[in-house]
Amino acid sequence: MAEAGIRFSDGSAYDRMMGHWSRLVGEQFLDWLALKPGLACVDVGCGNGAFTELLVARCSPRRVHGVDPSAQQVSFARGRHKAAVAEFQEGDAMALPFPAESFDTALMALVIFYLSKPEKGVAEMARVTRPGGVVAAYAWDFDGGGSPTAMFQAEFRAFGIEVLRPPSTEASRLDSLRALWQSAGLDAVETREITVQRTFVDFEDYWAITTAGETIAPPLAQMPGPEVNRLKERLRAKLAPDAGGSVTASARANAVKGRLPK
Repeated sequence: MAEAGIRFSDGSAYDRMMGHWSRLVGEQFLDWLALKPGLACVDVGCGNGAFTELLVARCSPRRVHGVDPSAQQVSFARGRHKAAVAEFQEGDAMALPFPAESFDTALMALVIFYLSKPEKGVAEMARVTRPGGVVAAYAWDFDGGGSPTAMFQAEFRAFGIEVLRPPSTEASRLDSLRALWQSAGLDAVETREITVQRTFVDFEDYWAITTAGETIAPPLAQMPGPEVNRLKERLRAKLAPDAGGSVTASARANAVKGRLPK
């Protein structure tokens, strides 16, 4: 799911990079939600279906509808889900293609900062959720340096390279998420931080996977070869390998949940 200049179309590359990170956070997020089995859920901004897959595996929903504006991502998601539980379609997070009160739960993974009007996205999730249902989301703490690509972004800026950022990074702050949920009329609003770590075979593995991402490849392509090598060595110095040569990176997301009044 993306807007305003950032588009994700390569489902495979996304899965290796951000899809893996999303699942790491998603596991803790779903444990926190403790959803009952048998629910009807909507995954808003489902991308290539990485979080949808986790939702189906861990929560046993009755049905899931994934919505994303990218035809390529929707196609990838359809191809990965062989069970009949999940369905995918193109659609806008700020104008969901469903009647009111269609779902027991509305979820949004790593999307809210891409919306030009986050309040509209939250209002739409609330609209399509039944009274008493859960509306929840998690988002990288962009403003707090919690994104998995934060180190790359800092280095790009040091080299004078302008980094394309999502249009609403402020929406990912804990206080902003709480305010958005409360403004949408949701009750029992709670927030939390989720910190995760990901271990790569070695630094070259980290570099290859991260630079294949669709937010890192374009600014990297602007840099002359010698500067790319300097950037690479600066990052290598920040990710000290363990005794076996593997490197571990961390990321932090902010999560929010609330209920529709009955």
